[in-house]
Amino acid sequence: MMAWFSGATEGLPDEAVARKLLSEAGHDIKLIRNCGGKSKLDPKIPGYNQAAKHGYWFILRDLDHDAGCAPELRTQLLPMSSAKMQLRIVVRSIEAWLIGDYQRFAHFFGVPQAKIPRAPETLDNPKQTVLNLVQGSRKRDIRSDMLPRADSRASEGPAYASRLAEFAETEWRPHCAAAVCQSLGKCLTRLAEIG
Repeated sequence: MMAWFSGATEGLPDEAVARKLLSEAGHDIKLIRNCGGKSKLDPKIPGYNQAAKHGYWFILRDLDHDAGCAPELRTQLLPMSSAKMQLRIVVRSIEAWLIGDYQRFAHFFGVPQAKIPRAPETLDNPKQTVLNLVQGSRKRDIRSDMLPRADSRASEGPAYASRLAEFAETEWRPHCAAAVCQSLGKCLTRLAEIG
């Protein structure tokens, strides 16, 4: 018997990834909260941990450069974890996990497979890597949606997050990405053990 999960994430792409991971592991989803950034997610983690005394919780949080490694950040955010809490640290950001399925990423975003890094968790800034890849996309609508306008101060285009979420929902294969993303592989293993 699989478990019912509530969850929380930093943003829209992370929410789509969380839904995909939980459903592929055979778990049911009560709700996934998109907190709108790590600065809004982090203060809520202790409360979610309290809730995890009564039901399963799944939280995705990017490592970024907030600590030297995933276990260090996990300890900073949650020194004592409830038994039903799954706080997973994404190395280095959710884009790395999505790039990990390089064949589907290349197809969906219209970029050459040969240009996609095969060790995405070693990237200093996976988001910038995605933006750099998309600059060479053969799909004009992808470039228009994901790249910032010339006169904009934004770091990404208006539909950057929704395009990544769409990819995660429709094309992304977590088990393929896990072959090159160790933190994703550990996440999949742990989810498979629950239930």
